[in-house]
Amino acid sequence: MNEIELSAGTLQYVDSGTDGPVVVLLHGLLMDASLWDDVIADLSTDHRCIAPTLPLGAHRRPMSPDADLSLPGIAGLVAEFLDRLDLHDVVLVGNDTGGAVVQLVLRDGAKRVGRAVLASCEAFDNLPPGLTGKTLALSGKLSPGLFGAFMQQLRVRAVRRTPLAFGTLTKRGDAVTARWIRPVLEQPEIRAETVRMLRAVFADRNLLVETAPELAHFDKPALVVWASEDRVMPLDHGRRLAELLPQAQFAEVADSYTLMPLDQPAEFAGLIREFVRGRGASAEK
Repeated sequence: MNEIELSAGTLQYVDSGTDGPVVVLLHGLLMDASLWDDVIADLSTDHRCIAPTLPLGAHRRPMSPDADLSLPGIAGLVAEFLDRLDLHDVVLVGNDTGGAVVQLVLRDGAKRVGRAVLASCEAFDNLPPGLTGKTLALSGKLSPGLFGAFMQQLRVRAVRRTPLAFGTLTKRGDAVTARWIRPVLEQPEIRAETVRMLRAVFADRNLLVETAPELAHFDKPALVVWASEDRVMPLDHGRRLAELLPQAQFAEVADSYTLMPLDQPAEFAGLIREFVRGRGASAEK
């Protein structure tokens, strides 16, 4: 695990260090860079894969007390991360809330982004997304102590597999989700920071509605990938995003919920590889 000191604090990240096009992969709420482990194992044979662990609740290094943990603040942190690593012509990939962050990076200019991939993510008015997102939004209103008590329930697999938690996000990734909740259970400072983050993330529920028209200004190649069985992110939102982006292609992944990097990593990696090669994942728009 690599570390870099940014204006908001220390960010940990995975870097395959291999040759090839640079692919930067962003995860969602209460997740870390391990979301991408299997995708990186596949893509890193011919790409340089970089996956930061963003301060979205499963991170292990607290941010500065004054860090902006709203979605625009996280997008600014990603832009700073790309600057500090001096990355160019990046393929920026986001799944779940990571896809919302990608949209905000594109809105703000995306000077270091050459291609974008939006994968089953919040969009338009789907903030908070589904029952899982609404549960997180409500739990973020609790004090850090009560939030910790609420999260203790997720130690039980049966609870993690409910629609209130990760049950409608992944079919096959329970072992990974069990690791993601450890920081908020074991580190009081992360628990308090996560409460602050959740309040900031859901403070402006019109954010992505207002961002959507700005996506039309991103005139570089884009790929929108959606899980055909997604129960949290409406499939229609994927098609609408592809229509907004001038050079977008659209593809569906079967037998997967929202977290395709866990449920269908080989197919997801293959779609990215073909997209980077310029062949496209699908001609469908």
